[in-house]
Amino acid sequence: MNILLLGSGGREHAMAYKMVQSSITERLFVAPGNAGTAEIAVNVDISETDFQAIKTFVLKEGVNMVVVGPEVPLVKGIKDFFRDDDSLQHVAVIGPDAEGARLEGSKDFSKKFMKKYNVPTARYATFEKPQLKEAFAFLDTLKAPYVLKADGLAAGKGVLILNNKEEAKRELADMFGGKFGAASDKVVIEEFLDGIELSVFVLTDGDAYKILPEAKDYKRIGEGDTGLNTGGMGAVSPVHFADALFMEKVENQVINPTVKGLKAEGIDYQGFIFIGLMNVKGEPFVIEYNCRMGDPETEVVIPRLKSDLVGLFEHVANRTLSEADLEVSEHFATTVIAVSGGYPEAYKKGFEIKGLNEAQGKRNIVYHAGTTLSDDGKVLTNGGRVLASTGIGATLKDALNESYGALDKLEFDSLYFRKDIGKDLLA
Repeated sequence: MNILLLGSGGREHAMAYKMVQSSITERLFVAPGNAGTAEIAVNVDISETDFQAIKTFVLKEGVNMVVVGPEVPLVKGIKDFFRDDDSLQHVAVIGPDAEGARLEGSKDFSKKFMKKYNVPTARYATFEKPQLKEAFAFLDTLKAPYVLKADGLAAGKGVLILNNKEEAKRELADMFGGKFGAASDKVVIEEFLDGIELSVFVLTDGDAYKILPEAKDYKRIGEGDTGLNTGGMGAVSPVHFADALFMEKVENQVINPTVKGLKAEGIDYQGFIFIGLMNVKGEPFVIEYNCRMGDPETEVVIPRLKSDLVGLFEHVANRTLSEADLEVSEHFATTVIAVSGGYPEAYKKGFEIKGLNEAQGKRNIVYHAGTTLSDDGKVLTNGGRVLASTGIGATLKDALNESYGALDKLEFDSLYFRKDIGKDLLA
């Protein structure tokens, strides 16, 4: 099978790394990819949102399946584009259609969906630009901290959690004023949930589903979960507080009603559902849905899969996922992200990365996130989040030792990483 994987981050390198191990995979293309995917697959210089260029490439190379990594092409309707084109209908697309992708593309849509199908979530209200006065009044009914969410996609930065009400009101006015562009023309204000965050991943063919390994990620730039929010500074899987009893509640109260609700809405959903949860005193509450795998959680979830990932995708495409077996390793996986100095604000690119060969080992993988190749074959930094150092171990401590041991061998200008990933779970 010839497969095209869309995306260029750590998530895509982790998926590609697993997909090339499948006996089903004949050729794997990644568009646009990074320096890591270039080592194991064929990078294609096509934007993941250039649907016409993707069509031309798919037909030219005889691609049988397109796996969509990031959310933007899904929200923009790549599944619909393939479905509505007679020459592309034979190509399987792993990912929901545009209506299904609204679970991530619109916070207001997802909250209404949760309410309709009795999925537990925080109390909320949605406001648009002309409703600033009403939005302020709703804030006055809440206790700190205050949660503000841009309705649309904002590159993972559209959620603000603020302790001061006056600051929350200023930020809300800024959001309506264009702080996140059109994404914050509409803002969801939520009651704050006090608990432990957890990411749960589901793969569904529209009827059946498989629950993938859960993970906990670390979003803030500073140790002790301080400083600005990022796209993610590390992740751990499994986590002790997601025990059998809690996951049974997650399946019964969240996953089942979500999958059945999508079908009831007439939404053709064939792909991943990322469920951001809060464990509040042993009860699951949904913070958000995403319509794809998370990053950096993918870098700990995928390494724990024993099953053939491409085989699972085939079952999704053929709507036979109920017949598939999902095998998961009992080992721990941890990933720590190496970022460019200055991230998540201004940072520089183009620095040579050294030590990559020395950092790879039997029990660790260094996934590329923001990297590119120079004309003379050197690996250069090309983003804020640059590398994901994933370790595997029989214990959480063993896995973390592998992650941090690899990072000690890596070098690039202004390299920074958190030294406390997973340490809260060791206790």
